Amino acid sequence: MKKITAVILQNDFDNAKEIAGYLEKSGEIEILGFSNDGKLGIEICERLPDLVITDLVLKSLDGMEVLSYLKEKNFKGKILVLSSVSGDALVSKACKMGADYFMIKPVSESLLTKRVHQLLEKNDLKNPIDDKLSRIFISVGIPPHIKGYAFLREGVKMVVNEPEIINNITKKLYPMISERFDTTPSKVERAIRHAIEVSWAKGRIDTINNLFGVSVFMGEKPTNGEFIALIADKMLLDGM
Repeated sequence: MKKITAVILQNDFDNAKEIAGYLEKSGEIEILGFSNDGKLGIEICERLPDLVITDLVLKSLDGMEVLSYLKEKNFKGKILVLSSVSGDALVSKACKMGADYFMIKPVSESLLTKRVHQLLEKNDLKNPIDDKLSRIFISVGIPPHIKGYAFLREGVKMVVNEPEIINNITKKLYPMISERFDTTPSKVERAIRHAIEVSWAKGRIDTINNLFGVSVFMGEKPTNGEFIALIADKMLLDGM
């Protein structure tokens, strides 16, 4: 079985080396190189890795410049931004520049490893559903670094594949998501509700209405089930 190839770029060289070490330890990932230098990083990326994990703060070239380079080169792999620098505007900009996921340091070895494997699952390095969902969530103001983002994305994908589970959201959908992320159904419910509240507070829910060309939500904030069902319907209508 062909190993997944990866490049690790972090502002601290020892941290980059440490991450490279424990990802390679799984036996499924081959590290093509690691560095704290953005210029050297893009040189390593010429080897076309399946995955790039980059910080936003780097020597020579910063993380945004690395993302810009990869976007210009039409990079086909996955990009995970791992940085202590955050903020909604920065996260949104990174994702628009091509980042598939954003994690805020510090993170545990187990969590980072899990996220990497989720990004690369089924060897589908550019899953069109994930790409579409990322664009929708960012456009409505749901930043990738909050827990509800990942739970929402997984929930929508589950409903797309099995539409009837939206009718049993508490007893079936939340438990399925919680099992996937090794958490509890109640935490899944709260995190999804928080993500929707973040979007609603920003006044970005109009974007959802615009996606459908009609005013789906007029006054009250949508429930978790309504929001998930709406996005899932949009995906199905678009033939995803």
